[in-house]
Amino acid sequence: MKFCLNTSTIKPQPLLKKIELAGQAGYDGIELWLNDVYDHIGRSGEVNDVEKALADHGLIVPSVIAIRQWGDQDGWEYELVKDEARRRFALGARLGAPFIVATPPLELTRQDHLPERYRDLLQIGREEGIRPTFEYISFFKSVNNLADAWRIVRETDDEDATLILDAFHTWNSTSDLELLRAIPAEKISHYHIDDAHPNKAPTTQTDPDRVMLGEGQIDLAGELAVLREIGYDKTMSLELFNEDLWAKDPLDVISIGLERMKALWAAT
Repeated sequence: MKFCLNTSTIKPQPLLKKIELAGQAGYDGIELWLNDVYDHIGRSGEVNDVEKALADHGLIVPSVIAIRQWGDQDGWEYELVKDEARRRFALGARLGAPFIVATPPLELTRQDHLPERYRDLLQIGREEGIRPTFEYISFFKSVNNLADAWRIVRETDDEDATLILDAFHTWNSTSDLELLRAIPAEKISHYHIDDAHPNKAPTTQTDPDRVMLGEGQIDLAGELAVLREIGYDKTMSLELFNEDLWAKDPLDVISIGLERMKALWAAT
């Protein structure tokens, strides 16, 4: 297993600092948000700066985040989304990422068009050298649970179709770990690990409610045991969006997170 940092965990830090901190803490990789890269370029930086920082710290990029709106728009607006997808895919591929996260619609509840749209993204990905991976978001109105996400991946009927897993979204949507047990390991692109607020019920939480591993109510050991059972052992990222943690020393936060990730995995 390669242990990675999703940069949302230390969101206020500048991009190159995030990479430096991940390297200092001993992570194997870092999961980048492409908007951070665009922001770096907008501040007179270069993509080469990011590539050099990754190489200097020996970090892989398991995936980049994200392509959005592909399930929301129609007609000429959808053509614009595909143009943006091509740009983002090319940037992600340049940074060495094998996957880019494809985020489902926020408000739109229909799902029947998503397999076809996802096939469009997969074709663009093949042309640009990166694979879009399907995401479910527990507090979105569209694809908010593991069962729907896995069904759409299957209905897409494309050998490159994959699913990105997230402990928080699985728990917050009350998804069944038995379903996780039925997903082939080769169809899982990456795994986000996080814990949930200890005093709020599932289905009521959103991103800021994520807490440090071991300080919430998710049975992370049980979920990791299922991943081991099905043979998934590629990459996982610590992904938190907690403002209290953002206010603390970032190196301390991510060092604790790495230690707990490794301990959880070793104990399964």
